[in-house]
Amino acid sequence: MAETFDVVIIGGGPGGYNAAIRAGQLGLKTAIIESRAALGGTCLNVGCIPSKALLHASDLYEAAQTRFKALGIQVSGVALDLPQMMRQKDEAVDGLTKGVAFLMKKNKVEVVSGRGRIASPDKVEVAGRTLETRNIIIATGSEPTPLPGVEIDEERIVSSTGALSLKQVPKRLAVIGAGVIGLELGSVWRRLGAEVTVIEFLDRVLPGMDSEISAAFLRILKKQGMRFELSTKVVGVEKAAGSLKLALEPAAKDATKASSSLDVDVVLVAIGRRPVAAGLGLDAIGVKTDPRGFIETTDGKTNVEGVWAIGDCTHGPMLAHKAEEEGIAVAQRIAGLWGHVNHALVPSVVYTTPEVASIGATEDELKAAGRAYKVGKFPFTANSRARTNHETDGFVKVIEDEASKRIVGVHMIGVGVGEMIGEMGVAMEFAASAEDVARTCHAHPTLSEAMREAAKGVDGWVMQA
Repeated sequence: MAETFDVVIIGGGPGGYNAAIRAGQLGLKTAIIESRAALGGTCLNVGCIPSKALLHASDLYEAAQTRFKALGIQVSGVALDLPQMMRQKDEAVDGLTKGVAFLMKKNKVEVVSGRGRIASPDKVEVAGRTLETRNIIIATGSEPTPLPGVEIDEERIVSSTGALSLKQVPKRLAVIGAGVIGLELGSVWRRLGAEVTVIEFLDRVLPGMDSEISAAFLRILKKQGMRFELSTKVVGVEKAAGSLKLALEPAAKDATKASSSLDVDVVLVAIGRRPVAAGLGLDAIGVKTDPRGFIETTDGKTNVEGVWAIGDCTHGPMLAHKAEEEGIAVAQRIAGLWGHVNHALVPSVVYTTPEVASIGATEDELKAAGRAYKVGKFPFTANSRARTNHETDGFVKVIEDEASKRIVGVHMIGVGVGEMIGEMGVAMEFAASAEDVARTCHAHPTLSEAMREAAKGVDGWVMQA
């Protein structure tokens, strides 16, 4: 006998579980289907959370060896206990996934283990059960994109999942892909002692971010000891008894560059992610997808009545907080309430040291669109708190549209900027001008004053620390 629900959600990641929580709060009878042993999706289990645990721990390890002395802290006998570092990472993951499970119970959401398949727009089959529902939310997320001709074994040739659980620090690590995942995980293992070489098909790191930020970040990473092979493609990986040999070629015809090879111990493939949609039954009910497999949506709705899609399996940045916002918005709309996500103002953060944070339009995009704009910048070398903390790498860049006088983009490199970008997101949501931020009193001395000074810089009245 079929069981009836108001909402059935396929996928228990940040998009799915936030949709479930909100639907439960709104009194909708809700079920959530998850194929993993624990809720939380990629983010909590093998993505955002474990990577941040290792980034934090590895940064402290490096600081104890390289930065404490300048602060008058003498440390001796610093040693890496990698098994313990991995245990504390796993404990953080376990605690958070259990927290999500508790929230399901609290909001009367039924959790169903297994792989869901959509039999019709009002039926989902899972683990021998049929769940009838008025609404289906697809929140199946994404998975690492494979590199053709390179087989991932999660031991020597790893995806981001395997890179979070290496049993020893590789002497030589190659990272294929200079996006967020590759640079974050490359940073972890470099701090722990690996020689890291990043290979990127394009001519820059962090493709898609503001090009000035990208260039400055590349200089910082090189200064930290990371090596780069830009405009280069990997055409093969040969396994030998003690090493891996990467065959490299120029990404485009270039008389100044020749084919080469690189010997390493571990290869991390981080060339991007792709939507998870196989086996869902989308074709059978006529849900439209694009050639890359992303589900086509309008405000969360697919072209099939009663079927919604959110998060990484849809267009837009593959970010947990974007999925969360979409999940809440769709649950609201199902309940007949407002539901909106401003996709133009989804922040992006790279959690290295220093961090990179970005929201809104880049200068490159504004130039391409022919829009007139003004820029204000302020370096952390002139910020009192950054100077006091000996953390002066980076700067803040504020971009204002000349016609509307609205801030349309903010881009930063610096320690802690991931915590600062939210202020600018609020300002932009309320259509603030650079002058609005410039005339808002900020505490002194704080790193956030750099944002105010950059905003002043738009109109030319920066005051140096």
